[in-house]
Amino acid sequence: MDPSELAPEERWKKAKEVCFDLLAARPRTKDELRKTLKRKGFDDETSETLLGKLDKAGLVNDAEFAELWVRSRHVQQGLSRTAIVAELKRKGVDSEIAVQAASEVDRESEEQRARELVRKKIRSLGNVDEQTAIRRLLGVLGRKGYPQGLSYTVVKEELRAVGAESTMLDDAATE
Repeated sequence: MDPSELAPEERWKKAKEVCFDLLAARPRTKDELRKTLKRKGFDDETSETLLGKLDKAGLVNDAEFAELWVRSRHVQQGLSRTAIVAELKRKGVDSEIAVQAASEVDRESEEQRARELVRKKIRSLGNVDEQTAIRRLLGVLGRKGYPQGLSYTVVKEELRAVGAESTMLDDAATE
């Protein structure tokens, strides 16, 4: 049923229900809730009033959402700060809040996560030549938003480490 055909109290109740259902699944930004309400046909006045009340009640907080998102996407998905900021902006988080939240990921942890991703991918590369390995590994990091300079350094160092290990294993086998 079209929300505009409902009585004001019913419309309010339905809009609240939509928001609570979404928030029960995971935290959301105000913009995500706003877009969903609009898509479902709720008027701007109902949406903005409800979002204001949810904000005052502490149920919707873009800064808290951004902090949770940063931790989750960096640790679980291996995304770089740049990629996380871009995702937050797409979700309607203010640029300043997005950058502030992403600053939680420092250069060291970003490099460490890049190394973990490269090590994991190296195991699945099989027997490919060095150029192919470099291209594939740089692609993995590029898709995750890592800067080129960092990516190239990490890939070269990790390939060198694997090469040294395999050389040591070959030497031990021939002794």
